[in-house]
Amino acid sequence: MGTFQITGGKKLKGEITPQGAKNEALQIICATLLTPEKVTISNIPDIRDVNKLIDILSDLGVTVHRKGPGKCTFQANDLNLGYLESDTFKEKGGSLRGSIMIVGPLLARFGKGYIPKPGGDKIGRRRLDTHFTGFQMLGARFRYEPGESFYGVEAEKLKGTYMLLDEASVTGTANIVMAAALAEGTTTIYNAACEPYLQQLCNMINRMGGKISGIGSNLLTIEGVKELGGCDHTILPDMIEIGSWIGMAAMTGSEITIKNVSYDNLGVIPSVFRKMGIKLERKNDDIYIPAQDHYEIENYIDGSILTIADAPWPGFTPDLLSIALVVATQARGSVLIHQKMFESRLFFVDKLIDMGAQIILCDPHRATVIGLDKQTALRATTMTSPDIRAGISLLIAALSAEGTSIIHNIEQIDRGYENIDTRLRAIGAEIVRLD
Repeated sequence: MGTFQITGGKKLKGEITPQGAKNEALQIICATLLTPEKVTISNIPDIRDVNKLIDILSDLGVTVHRKGPGKCTFQANDLNLGYLESDTFKEKGGSLRGSIMIVGPLLARFGKGYIPKPGGDKIGRRRLDTHFTGFQMLGARFRYEPGESFYGVEAEKLKGTYMLLDEASVTGTANIVMAAALAEGTTTIYNAACEPYLQQLCNMINRMGGKISGIGSNLLTIEGVKELGGCDHTILPDMIEIGSWIGMAAMTGSEITIKNVSYDNLGVIPSVFRKMGIKLERKNDDIYIPAQDHYEIENYIDGSILTIADAPWPGFTPDLLSIALVVATQARGSVLIHQKMFESRLFFVDKLIDMGAQIILCDPHRATVIGLDKQTALRATTMTSPDIRAGISLLIAALSAEGTSIIHNIEQIDRGYENIDTRLRAIGAEIVRLD
């Protein structure tokens, strides 16, 4: 188990460039299974979860060639579908939640797709019903082996249909879109997710020869085609990393420029951090955050306490609520953090309370944070990262704290953040990776 040793209380300065988006990469890499032709993907983040998925595709028979940092070609022209029922696949696929998205393209192209019960963050129930209900509506038969926690779908032919999703699941929408792209007839998906990364997937499929309209809305129309071809695709910068660096700059009172952020795809993220009192300025496609000794949380116009809550796009992404929470610990004022979509994501706050933060955990979904206004710094401590987003939040807290903190289980952070210790040292952070 890896460990970070962080000496906090240091002001950082410089430029940092966000990696390619993890959540987009998982979808886009799975979409290469839709065609036997070569697909070239650029700006792939070099992180554990993405590399695990590439490894699974290689085992499945996809030819993968690395063309340089962040750039790979994929060609799925000679697949071994028997691998899907192997013990190796059950072990590897079960450790990665993103592996669920291989099912849609395999079902569309080969008439069957299997997946072990996926792993990922322990942040409460994350059901897969939306995925499989959508496949069934397209005409697939659902197969489940309870003893093995193994799921599968099979179909001789998928047929387009109308469906109203019971939740705007991003991965569920992506999976159904990939399956519908090669189905016979027209599929209409209402209450579809419309995140920029889902838009990227739809645009990529269209470049491959697909026919998807309504991109960017919650009503998608997919006209099935007989086959798809190759294409080139570039992954967007990771909005979660961009939000993480905004929070880090505020907590440490640092002057930082975040480069090449694709600002127009950030939605409400900049405005939410501005409501927390953080000054940030758009400069072309960069975000400049000046050094701030204090930042004050806004109240509503009637004087009531600000609530920051997650919601499907274009609402505030749930992956940044833990960042907003940790940033609030050193703000002037108070805020209610309301995590609606996952019931266990706020349980890391006990570690922040140990560091001196004033937080009231109201229930599994809500926490009230009373900011310390940087009058009292957080205390260094030893802690363990429970998941990716809590892990980066604890790392930001450690960078602002007085003294030397230890964070164990940093493999969780490595799942979502590329070479984070090296990149932070480049802007002045004192962080050491220990085995």
